[in-house]
This record gives sequence, structure tokens and C-alpha cells, in this order.
Amino acid sequence: MTGKINVVLTALLVGCALSVVNARYQRNHLINDIEKLATQQRQLEIDWAQLQLDQSTLGKNERIEQIARSELNMAPLSPARTQYLTEGGK
Repeated sequence: MTGKINVVLTALLVGCALSVVNARYQRNHLINDIEKLATQQRQLEIDWAQLQLDQSTLGKNERIEQIARSELNMAPLSPARTQYLTEGGK
């Protein structure tokens, strides 16, 4: 009878030990996932700040005017080049 109790208690002890090992493994795995996600979050925040900076830089009138002059060969409108249309009616 005592031998059977020892076997049952030993089996329970081994089961509990395996459960503890599994729980620690899963905890470590989840901690690694959290660290990876935190790193990804920081990178996304950096990317977002860079995109906001790019948007403010690219949307400035000076930049638009410079691109219009250099890439599209546009020139600013001067009063000498302005043509006015008048209504030829009554």
C-alpha cells in the first residue's frame, strides 16, 4: 500500500514539475514576444515622426515652387505676361 502511494505521489510530483517547466517556457516565450512588439512599436513611432516631418517639409510652398521651376520649367506669373479678357457684349 505504501509503495502505491509513493508511486502516485512521485507521478504527481513529476507532473507538477513538468507543469512548472512548461509554464516558465511559455512565460519566457511571451516575454520575448512583448519585447519584440515593444521594439516594433518604437520603430513605428520613429517612422511616424519621420513621415510627419517629411509631410511638413514636402508641403511647403518653397519646395513646391522649386520643383515647379526645376522639373516642370515653370516661371512665376508676372503682370507683363498677364492677359485680361473683357466681355465683348452690350
